[in-house]
Amino acid sequence: MVDRLAALLEHFSINARVFNTGPLCGVTDVYGKDQYGQLHLVRQGAVEVRHGRKVVAKVAEPSLLFYPRPLPHRFVTDPVVGADFACANLSFEGGANNPVVAALPEFICLPLSSLPGAAPVLDLLFQEAFAGNCGRQAVLDRLFEVVLIQVLRSLMEDGRTQVGMLAGMAHPRLKMALVAIHEQPGEDWSLEKLADHAGMSRSVFANLFRDRVGCTPGVYLQRWRISLAQRALLQGEPLKLIASEVGYGSEAALSRAFKACVGCSPGEWRKHQGL
Repeated sequence: MVDRLAALLEHFSINARVFNTGPLCGVTDVYGKDQYGQLHLVRQGAVEVRHGRKVVAKVAEPSLLFYPRPLPHRFVTDPVVGADFACANLSFEGGANNPVVAALPEFICLPLSSLPGAAPVLDLLFQEAFAGNCGRQAVLDRLFEVVLIQVLRSLMEDGRTQVGMLAGMAHPRLKMALVAIHEQPGEDWSLEKLADHAGMSRSVFANLFRDRVGCTPGVYLQRWRISLAQRALLQGEPLKLIASEVGYGSEAALSRAFKACVGCSPGEWRKHQGL
Protein backbone atom coordinates (compact mmCIF):
# COMPACT_ATOMS: atom_id res chain seq x y z
CA MET A 1 0.00 0.00 0.00
CA VAL A 2 1.35 3.42 -0.98
CA ASP A 3 1.54 5.90 1.92
CA ARG A 4 0.83 9.23 0.26
CA LEU A 5 1.66 11.34 3.31
CA ALA A 6 4.77 9.60 4.68
CA ALA A 7 7.41 11.41 2.60
CA LEU A 8 5.62 14.76 2.88
CA LEU A 9 5.49 14.58 6.68
CA GLU A 10 9.02 13.22 6.92
CA HIS A 11 10.45 16.17 5.00
CA PHE A 12 8.01 18.84 6.20
CA SER A 13 6.81 18.21 9.73
CA ILE A 14 3.77 19.78 11.38
CA ASN A 15 3.77 21.16 14.92
CA ALA A 16 0.76 22.37 16.88
CA ARG A 17 0.63 24.62 19.93
CA VAL A 18 -2.71 25.00 21.70
CA PHE A 19 -3.52 28.58 22.69
CA ASN A 20 -7.17 28.47 23.73
CA THR A 21 -9.57 25.99 25.30
CA GLY A 22 -12.94 27.10 26.54
CA PRO A 23 -16.02 29.08 25.56
CA LEU A 24 -15.93 32.08 23.22
CA CYS A 25 -18.85 34.47 23.65
CA GLY A 26 -19.96 37.31 21.41
CA VAL A 27 -17.39 38.62 18.92
CA THR A 28 -13.85 37.21 18.87
CA ASP A 29 -11.20 38.46 16.44
CA VAL A 30 -8.33 36.13 15.64
CA TYR A 31 -5.33 37.52 13.82
CA GLY A 32 -2.91 35.56 11.69
CA LYS A 33 0.45 35.29 13.47
CA ASP A 34 3.70 35.37 11.48
CA GLN A 35 3.72 32.21 9.32
CA TYR A 36 1.44 30.19 11.58
CA GLY A 37 -1.74 28.52 10.43
CA GLN A 38 -4.55 27.76 12.85
CA LEU A 39 -6.92 24.91 13.58
CA HIS A 40 -10.07 25.58 15.59
CA LEU A 41 -12.26 22.76 16.85
CA VAL A 42 -15.82 23.63 17.84
CA ARG A 43 -17.17 21.14 20.37
CA GLN A 44 -20.62 22.67 20.65
CA GLY A 45 -22.48 25.88 19.92
CA ALA A 46 -23.44 27.98 16.90
CA VAL A 47 -20.68 30.01 15.23
CA GLU A 48 -20.67 32.50 12.38
CA VAL A 49 -17.27 32.82 10.68
CA ARG A 50 -16.38 36.09 8.99
CA HIS A 51 -13.49 37.25 6.84
CA GLY A 52 -13.74 41.00 6.93
CA ARG A 53 -17.40 41.80 6.35
CA LYS A 54 -18.10 38.55 4.51
CA VAL A 55 -19.76 35.61 6.25
CA VAL A 56 -17.88 32.54 4.99
CA ALA A 57 -19.44 29.83 7.17
CA LYS A 58 -22.23 29.21 9.65
CA VAL A 59 -21.50 26.34 12.01
CA ALA A 60 -24.35 24.59 13.80
CA GLU A 61 -22.69 21.25 14.66
CA PRO A 62 -19.29 20.15 16.00
CA SER A 63 -16.84 21.26 13.30
CA LEU A 64 -13.27 22.17 12.48
CA LEU A 65 -12.13 25.48 11.03
CA PHE A 66 -8.73 25.13 9.38
CA TYR A 67 -6.52 28.01 8.25
CA PRO A 68 -3.33 26.62 6.62
CA ARG A 69 -1.88 30.13 6.34
CA PRO A 70 -2.21 33.32 8.41
CA LEU A 71 -5.57 34.98 7.76
CA PRO A 72 -7.44 37.35 10.10
CA HIS A 73 -10.91 36.03 10.94
CA ARG A 74 -13.80 36.71 13.28
CA PHE A 75 -16.05 34.36 15.20
CA VAL A 76 -19.51 35.53 16.19
CA THR A 77 -21.35 33.47 18.81
CA ASP A 78 -24.24 33.98 21.19
CA PRO A 79 -23.04 36.56 23.76
CA VAL A 80 -24.49 34.55 26.65
CA VAL A 81 -24.31 30.89 25.63
CA GLY A 82 -21.19 31.14 23.45
CA ALA A 83 -19.51 28.12 21.85
CA ASP A 84 -16.86 25.73 23.16
CA PHE A 85 -13.56 25.96 21.27
CA ALA A 86 -10.17 24.30 21.31
CA CYS A 87 -7.68 26.27 19.19
CA ALA A 88 -4.08 25.71 18.13
CA ASN A 89 -1.45 27.54 16.14
CA LEU A 90 0.12 25.39 13.44
CA SER A 91 3.75 25.58 12.43
CA PHE A 92 4.56 23.94 9.09
CA GLU A 93 8.24 23.24 8.50
CA GLY A 94 9.33 25.26 5.50
CA GLY A 95 6.72 27.95 6.13
CA ALA A 96 5.36 29.36 2.89
CA ASN A 97 7.56 26.87 1.00
CA ASN A 98 5.82 23.87 2.55
CA PRO A 99 4.19 22.01 -0.37
CA VAL A 100 1.30 20.79 1.79
CA VAL A 101 0.43 24.35 2.79
CA ALA A 102 0.73 25.54 -0.81
CA ALA A 103 -1.71 22.84 -1.94
CA LEU A 104 -4.50 23.88 0.43
CA PRO A 105 -7.17 26.58 0.11
CA GLU A 106 -7.07 29.50 2.54
CA PHE A 107 -9.95 28.17 4.67
CA ILE A 108 -11.50 24.76 5.25
CA CYS A 109 -14.65 24.11 7.27
CA LEU A 110 -15.65 20.49 7.93
CA PRO A 111 -18.09 18.78 10.30
CA LEU A 112 -16.16 16.61 12.73
CA SER A 113 -18.46 13.75 11.78
CA SER A 114 -16.93 13.80 8.27
CA LEU A 115 -13.52 12.60 9.52
CA PRO A 116 -13.52 8.79 9.30
CA GLY A 117 -12.24 7.13 12.46
CA ALA A 118 -11.44 10.41 14.21
CA ALA A 119 -14.05 10.16 16.97
CA PRO A 120 -11.78 8.49 19.59
CA VAL A 121 -9.02 11.08 19.06
CA LEU A 122 -11.49 13.98 19.18
CA ASP A 123 -13.13 12.61 22.32
CA LEU A 124 -9.74 12.40 24.04
CA LEU A 125 -8.75 15.86 22.78
CA PHE A 126 -11.89 17.50 24.14
CA GLN A 127 -11.56 15.58 27.40
CA GLU A 128 -8.03 16.92 27.84
CA ALA A 129 -8.97 20.41 26.65
CA PHE A 130 -11.66 20.96 29.24
CA ALA A 131 -9.93 19.27 32.19
CA GLY A 132 -6.92 20.24 34.27
CA ASN A 133 -4.79 17.12 33.92
CA CYS A 134 -1.00 17.19 34.34
CA GLY A 135 0.82 17.52 31.05
CA ARG A 136 -2.31 18.58 29.19
CA GLN A 137 -0.47 21.08 26.96
CA ALA A 138 1.87 18.42 25.55
CA VAL A 139 -0.98 15.94 25.11
CA LEU A 140 -3.21 18.49 23.39
CA ASP A 141 -0.45 19.62 21.03
CA ARG A 142 0.15 16.05 19.86
CA LEU A 143 -3.57 15.30 19.53
CA PHE A 144 -4.05 18.40 17.35
CA GLU A 145 -1.27 17.12 15.09
CA VAL A 146 -3.03 13.76 14.80
CA VAL A 147 -6.31 15.47 13.93
CA LEU A 148 -4.60 17.55 11.25
CA ILE A 149 -3.13 14.44 9.62
CA GLN A 150 -6.62 12.95 9.61
CA VAL A 151 -7.89 16.11 7.93
CA LEU A 152 -5.25 15.78 5.19
CA ARG A 153 -6.22 12.13 4.71
CA SER A 154 -9.85 13.09 4.40
CA LEU A 155 -9.15 15.85 1.88
CA MET A 156 -7.26 13.41 -0.34
CA GLU A 157 -9.65 10.49 -0.04
CA ASP A 158 -12.80 12.54 -0.58
CA GLY A 159 -11.37 14.54 -3.48
CA ARG A 160 -12.39 17.89 -1.96
CA THR A 161 -9.45 19.68 -3.60
CA GLN A 162 -9.96 20.07 -7.35
CA VAL A 163 -6.50 21.20 -8.46
CA GLY A 164 -3.09 20.93 -6.80
CA MET A 165 -0.82 18.40 -5.19
CA LEU A 166 -3.55 16.92 -2.96
CA ALA A 167 -5.86 16.56 -5.96
CA GLY A 168 -3.12 14.63 -7.72
CA MET A 169 -2.55 12.47 -4.64
CA ALA A 170 -6.26 11.60 -4.67
CA HIS A 171 -5.98 10.06 -8.15
CA PRO A 172 -5.30 6.30 -8.02
CA ARG A 173 -2.60 6.45 -10.71
CA LEU A 174 -1.12 9.92 -10.41
CA LYS A 175 -0.42 9.29 -6.75
CA MET A 176 2.09 6.59 -7.73
CA ALA A 177 4.19 9.10 -9.66
CA LEU A 178 3.87 11.81 -7.01
CA VAL A 179 4.91 9.49 -4.19
CA ALA A 180 7.88 8.34 -6.28
CA ILE A 181 8.98 11.97 -6.71
CA HIS A 182 8.54 12.67 -2.99
CA GLU A 183 10.40 9.57 -1.86
CA GLN A 184 13.21 9.66 -4.45
CA PRO A 185 13.90 13.31 -5.34
CA GLY A 186 17.46 12.49 -6.41
CA GLU A 187 16.36 10.00 -9.06
CA ASP A 188 16.97 10.91 -12.71
CA TRP A 189 13.27 11.26 -13.47
CA SER A 190 12.03 11.52 -17.04
CA LEU A 191 8.47 11.88 -18.27
CA GLU A 192 8.61 8.27 -19.43
CA LYS A 193 9.74 6.95 -16.04
CA LEU A 194 7.03 8.86 -14.19
CA ALA A 195 4.38 7.73 -16.68
CA ASP A 196 5.51 4.13 -16.13
CA HIS A 197 5.02 4.55 -12.38
CA ALA A 198 1.49 5.75 -13.05
CA GLY A 199 0.81 2.98 -15.56
CA MET A 200 -0.02 5.41 -18.38
CA SER A 201 1.29 6.53 -21.72
CA ARG A 202 3.43 9.66 -21.65
CA SER A 203 0.83 11.86 -23.36
CA VAL A 204 -2.09 10.73 -21.18
CA PHE A 205 0.01 11.07 -18.03
CA ALA A 206 1.31 14.53 -18.94
CA ASN A 207 -2.16 15.89 -19.75
CA LEU A 208 -3.81 14.38 -16.67
CA PHE A 209 -0.99 15.55 -14.40
CA ARG A 210 -1.28 19.11 -15.69
CA ASP A 211 -5.07 19.11 -15.31
CA ARG A 212 -5.07 17.67 -11.78
CA VAL A 213 -1.91 19.12 -10.26
CA GLY A 214 -1.93 22.44 -12.11
CA CYS A 215 1.55 22.25 -13.63
CA THR A 216 3.67 19.91 -15.73
CA PRO A 217 5.50 16.96 -14.13
CA GLY A 218 8.82 18.68 -14.82
CA VAL A 219 7.78 21.88 -13.06
CA TYR A 220 6.41 19.94 -10.09
CA LEU A 221 9.63 17.94 -9.80
CA GLN A 222 11.70 21.11 -9.86
CA ARG A 223 9.53 22.78 -7.19
CA TRP A 224 9.74 19.72 -4.95
CA ARG A 225 13.51 19.55 -5.29
CA ILE A 226 13.92 23.25 -4.60
CA SER A 227 11.65 23.08 -1.54
CA LEU A 228 13.87 20.28 -0.21
CA ALA A 229 16.95 22.35 -1.02
CA GLN A 230 15.53 25.29 0.94
CA ARG A 231 14.89 23.04 3.92
CA ALA A 232 18.45 21.73 3.75
CA LEU A 233 19.85 25.27 3.48
CA LEU A 234 17.99 26.24 6.65
CA GLN A 235 19.60 23.26 8.37
CA GLY A 236 23.06 24.43 7.33
CA GLU A 237 23.93 21.73 4.81
CA PRO A 238 26.63 22.60 2.23
CA LEU A 239 25.39 23.32 -1.27
CA LYS A 240 27.42 20.52 -2.86
CA LEU A 241 25.78 17.90 -0.65
CA ILE A 242 22.32 19.38 -1.22
CA ALA A 243 22.80 19.25 -4.99
CA SER A 244 23.51 15.52 -4.91
CA GLU A 245 20.63 14.82 -2.53
CA VAL A 246 17.97 16.54 -4.63
CA GLY A 247 19.00 15.34 -8.07
CA TYR A 248 21.31 18.01 -9.48
CA GLY A 249 24.71 16.99 -10.79
CA SER A 250 26.55 20.05 -9.54
CA GLU A 251 26.27 23.16 -7.38
CA ALA A 252 26.00 25.23 -10.55
CA ALA A 253 23.05 23.18 -11.84
CA LEU A 254 21.25 23.52 -8.50
CA SER A 255 21.96 27.25 -8.38
CA ARG A 256 20.50 27.75 -11.87
CA ALA A 257 17.36 25.79 -11.01
CA PHE A 258 17.07 27.53 -7.64
CA LYS A 259 17.27 31.00 -9.20
CA ALA A 260 14.75 30.06 -11.90
CA CYS A 261 12.30 28.88 -9.25
CA VAL A 262 12.88 31.33 -6.39
CA GLY A 263 14.30 34.38 -8.16
CA CYS A 264 17.65 34.50 -6.37
CA SER A 265 20.67 32.29 -5.74
CA PRO A 266 20.82 29.81 -2.82
CA GLY A 267 23.35 32.04 -1.05
CA GLU A 268 21.18 35.14 -1.42
CA TRP A 269 18.12 33.23 -0.25
CA ARG A 270 19.96 31.96 2.83
CA LYS A 271 21.00 35.53 3.71
CA HIS A 272 17.39 36.68 3.39
CA GLN A 273 16.48 34.06 6.01
CA GLY A 274 18.91 35.70 8.43
CA LEU A 275 21.44 32.85 8.28
